[in-house]
Amino acid sequence: MTKPMTPMSRRATLALGAALVAAGGADLPARAAAPKRGGTLVIGGALSLRHFNGAIQSGSATALPSSQIFASPLRFDSNWNPEPYLAKSWSVSEDGLAVTLNLVTDAVFHDGQPVTSADVAFSVDIIQKNHPFKTMLEPVERVDTPDPHTAILRLKHPHPALILAMSPALMPILPKHVYGDGQDIQTHPANLRPIGSGPYRFAEYKPGDFWALERFDRFFIPGRPALDRIVCRIISDYSVVTLGLERGELHMTPFLAGVRDIARAERAPNLTVTPKGYDGIGALTWLAFNTQRPPFDDPRVRQAIAYAADRDAIVRRILGGKAKPSFGPLVSTSPFSAPDVEKYALDLDKANALLDAAGHRRGADGTRFALTIDSPAGQPELGRNLAEFLRVQLRKVGIAAEVRLAPDFPTWAQRVSNFDYDLTIDTVFNWGDPVIGVHRTYLSSNIRKGVIWSNTQGYRNPEVDRLLAEAGVERDAAKRKDLYQQFQRQVVADAPIFFIDEVPYHTAYHKGLGNVPETIWGPMSPLDTLYWENPPA
Repeated sequence: MTKPMTPMSRRATLALGAALVAAGGADLPARAAAPKRGGTLVIGGALSLRHFNGAIQSGSATALPSSQIFASPLRFDSNWNPEPYLAKSWSVSEDGLAVTLNLVTDAVFHDGQPVTSADVAFSVDIIQKNHPFKTMLEPVERVDTPDPHTAILRLKHPHPALILAMSPALMPILPKHVYGDGQDIQTHPANLRPIGSGPYRFAEYKPGDFWALERFDRFFIPGRPALDRIVCRIISDYSVVTLGLERGELHMTPFLAGVRDIARAERAPNLTVTPKGYDGIGALTWLAFNTQRPPFDDPRVRQAIAYAADRDAIVRRILGGKAKPSFGPLVSTSPFSAPDVEKYALDLDKANALLDAAGHRRGADGTRFALTIDSPAGQPELGRNLAEFLRVQLRKVGIAAEVRLAPDFPTWAQRVSNFDYDLTIDTVFNWGDPVIGVHRTYLSSNIRKGVIWSNTQGYRNPEVDRLLAEAGVERDAAKRKDLYQQFQRQVVADAPIFFIDEVPYHTAYHKGLGNVPETIWGPMSPLDTLYWENPPA
């Protein structure tokens, strides 16, 4: 027996997560075709990527092109409502242990081969084995394929986050006939020349410079996509990005977080700047510790650094007061957020006492020990400026910090994912439901060398593992909330991470663009309806 899928608010989607697997989906009305076909969209930003395969790599730089190249079972609107995509309809069994996807019958991959249920089963298996979000599809025991257009996901227990996990950025459907040829999926040549069934097909890629996509004329939604071509210029300096926007050389930049860059874009007469489209992301900036490396294996040292960091000054001075401070693993807007965690307000006396107690006395020159702060490429406020501020703060408690700036994302990711760091600044997403985007950072079972945005802190706490395991399957909203609040208090006390702020992401775009995505996944949504209403001269 199944029930019809009903619209759900963001709060209902999270707090009543079990409802997502207790309800089914009926056919939803087809959306109108995008107007005014033609033109090129030029995107700019610090969007350096290793490859295009979102089934094995998370992050905004990969998700943006991956969501154009690959289609997924479902997509979501701005109110957290699931909508048909490759699955024209879906249903979920009363006990929540079977999810049936009824696929469209006319979808083909970019090489002309049909999309079938076998591709869905293959993709789920690839994601389970390779994606850094290990808990996202963990309950799926198998995918049955009774016919080419029906896929049934069989679960070992109800999974509150499963419907959300079928989003474009999280569950791209790969062609089995391409990726299932026996080659290692991590190094498969198709990762750099991908073939999907999304609205745009791969055209060209020059690492560190640009990538380009072109319209797929056999896309299964009639009349889409609208644009002829999408080009992304990879530019790490956002002052260059904003200048390019002002001049009309760039047409859009997503994930704009620098407060000065946002303010500058807002003053440009040819641009619109909006914070809409990031509800599902829940981005946090934090300072992560390599807990596998002394002296950061001692929670007293981590706590001392947190007390010395001065979050209030960071938010007020570096981020211009535009960002919300962050105090724990979940964004403040989550119904599971715990307000009663230790805030680690500035307290140099407490920091010094903790370092003394941990056995790190000052030497003759006043220094206790040295460390390196790694910073990824990207927004200067959230990278270089923040790292330099922390370096000065730590000197006040006798810690000599050196700042190591990565020239690009792949370099930084290689260092951090292989535990070749002391402390690093990072921006990490909640991804809507804690099962998807939060568990991965703290579960000891997700310490995976070489996989960025897994548990790259090397953090282990059996109590945290237990709490997350229970919360991930709990169907009672109140009990689930209590489990997540216990989890947050424990993690903040252990301090494998010092939480800094909730990232104030914005999208800046040319005023001539129409249908700029403002869904919960924003720029990580398919851009199939985005079009030029008034192209730049």
